[in-house]
Amino acid sequence: MKSFIITVLVALFFFLALIFGARNEQIVTISYFVAQGEFRLPIVLAAVFLAGFLISWIFAMYHIAKLKLALRTATKKNVNLETKIADSTSLQEVDA
Repeated sequence: MKSFIITVLVALFFFLALIFGARNEQIVTISYFVAQGEFRLPIVLAAVFLAGFLISWIFAMYHIAKLKLALRTATKKNVNLETKIADSTSLQEVDA
């Protein structure tokens, strides 16, 4: 549910950026390393916002996947240790 709300908020911000850009029909000049281009402001705003969102999303998914893998590994180790403790406890009870 939390990710859905965040996605809706990001979509809302993207929509607001498009509305803001639509009201500003200015032409902006973007200089690349070897070239130069002229674009409308709404297109530049949408592209920059979308690029930033995608880059942030990729980094977030990488870190979330890494944390999930670490959690899964720790859970497996925990289960193994609990099994060993249970086995050693049952062996000690049998010996006594």
